[in-house]
Amino acid sequence: MPERQSLSAPEDPAVLAMPSQDLVAPDAARPRERFIPVTTYALIDRLTVPHVWPKGQARLARRFFRYLEYWRRQQHGVGLSNLMQAYETFSPDSDLLITRAFTSEERARLQKRVVAEVEAILKQANYVRIDPSDVEMILTKESHYGLDLNVDFTAFEEILIYYRGASSRRDQRRSLSKFMRKEEFDVPIFQRLFLLFKLKPFETRVVEVMRNERVPRREAEKIVKALRAHVPPQVNDSNIYLKLFKNIPRNDVEMVFPNTRLKFRLMDKLRLGITSGAGLGMGTFGAAGKIAVAATNPLVAAGAALGLGGIAFRQAMNFLNQRQRYMVVMAQNLYFHAMADNRGVLIKLADRAAEEDVKEEMLLYSVLAKEPANRSDLPAIDAAIEQYLHASFGVSVDFDLEDALDRLLSDGIVSEEADGTLHTLGPHEAALHLDAKWDVFLDNLPDPAGEEGTEVERTVAAAGSDAPASAEAPDTPAAQPSPEPAADPPAAGAQQT
Repeated sequence: MPERQSLSAPEDPAVLAMPSQDLVAPDAARPRERFIPVTTYALIDRLTVPHVWPKGQARLARRFFRYLEYWRRQQHGVGLSNLMQAYETFSPDSDLLITRAFTSEERARLQKRVVAEVEAILKQANYVRIDPSDVEMILTKESHYGLDLNVDFTAFEEILIYYRGASSRRDQRRSLSKFMRKEEFDVPIFQRLFLLFKLKPFETRVVEVMRNERVPRREAEKIVKALRAHVPPQVNDSNIYLKLFKNIPRNDVEMVFPNTRLKFRLMDKLRLGITSGAGLGMGTFGAAGKIAVAATNPLVAAGAALGLGGIAFRQAMNFLNQRQRYMVVMAQNLYFHAMADNRGVLIKLADRAAEEDVKEEMLLYSVLAKEPANRSDLPAIDAAIEQYLHASFGVSVDFDLEDALDRLLSDGIVSEEADGTLHTLGPHEAALHLDAKWDVFLDNLPDPAGEEGTEVERTVAAAGSDAPASAEAPDTPAAQPSPEPAADPPAAGAQQT
């Protein structure tokens, strides 16, 4: 197949958009990501340069790309609205009235749906999954922030870990080999790190401990309560938590989990052990010299005991203070890494997923709209797009051609014949096509997914009670909706009591 010239690199190398100075290329051993680290606007500017389109079509192509962006974001908005409705049941931040009750089976189905749809958005946003079975690869003993952290993954009923942008940044530290002068070094980071988790219900965890540890129920409950002591009290096992972080050092991923346990490093153990041992030893030695006197003078004995107790208390406080310093370091660093929580995470992910889809489609359309193509040409087109991104922006990307082509085919912008020949609408025709689809968008809006649960009547008394944020429908007739119709809404301007 002849070399394709549809995507042209900029003629002046000085205009190449290189990565930020504090970031370097990702690990050579790590597979290339599908994330395109270029803004939509920058890509439109490069793809609509007049000399790469037939005369007069560059402006039309630019207009079509704007139409395409609005169209794709509108479609993602519908999916986000449905997901938000399903997630409301599990949201820890909801301040809305609960008008729907769920059985245990309905809640379980709804939970699976939420997790599956969140995963779908993550994949559309070109995030890469870290399999829970391989998570030990990132839970290392060496910490960039000098912390030794530990996470119990058996505590979670649902857990998703995704990243995007595995790269490195430059940092500084003082080195003994250079007489405490600062030296630069690379810190491997995840530019974006996503976490979804839901704790196992207390009863489920107790049963697991009884089975695995072979202990009676009373002992298992004590073990689970001790483990839950490491979890903040506001974390509820009925909620699904979503977290999004930026520029997390890969050696400190443990920081983002709710049940992270801080452990003393070896150097701290040695330092505290030596100082406490020496202090207690000297105190004991001094107290021993007063034993003979203590037999005749009780005040001297009491003073010796108090002095020894004071030394022991001071060493215990050293351990507590060191642990507190660990907590401060972790809290300070998480403060600057946190980006969004729960519903805010969904909004950010949906926005990024739409943007990634648009960028992929614009790149593919820029090739298909300029020359005839067949499905057999797709590998060469894929390689040409990847080469263009590297030459124009200095990025190495595993371009997701098949996904972009499926969307263009689904929207009718590209059509395929039986022999694999691909026909693509020109920029003007493609813009008119999307305009027509937009006009009937609401008419063709799909029905919402089947809702779980049962609507329950809320009276004034019930609305003011301390109802839980997420309620399960009890297996009693009380959970059934009232046969009487709800009251009519008040007329405009009527005073409500």
